[in-house]
Amino acid sequence: MIPQRAPIMMVDTFYDADEVECNTGLLIKSDNIFCENGELIEPGLIEHIAQSASAFAGYKEKLKNAEKPPVGYIGEIKKFKLIRRPKVGERVLTHIKTVSEIMNVSLIKTEAKVNDETIATCQMKIFIKE
Repeated sequence: MIPQRAPIMMVDTFYDADEVECNTGLLIKSDNIFCENGELIEPGLIEHIAQSASAFAGYKEKLKNAEKPPVGYIGEIKKFKLIRRPKVGERVLTHIKTVSEIMNVSLIKTEAKVNDETIATCQMKIFIKE
């Protein structure tokens, strides 16, 4: 459901979705290109969140019988708050909620957790290429 491929694939599980929300996951592995000193660094977490939004867009397109997942770009990141970096062996569960959609631009709110602990939150604008 996403156009990314190894070594930069940052979503390994798509749990569920409805019209405005979805849940994804990523098991942090030591060979992840965004891991340093046993932790996923901030750009990796941001990429995971962006790819989670991409997976959500891909899911919606798949429901329309699209052949390929859409390509999206981060347009803006606001209010990024990192509580802690996830460690190798931990699974990040990310919740995406669509706040608004206008033409090919989506505003989303996100929350990334490890177990029940929130580790990061932000808002993103995602541009979907037609």
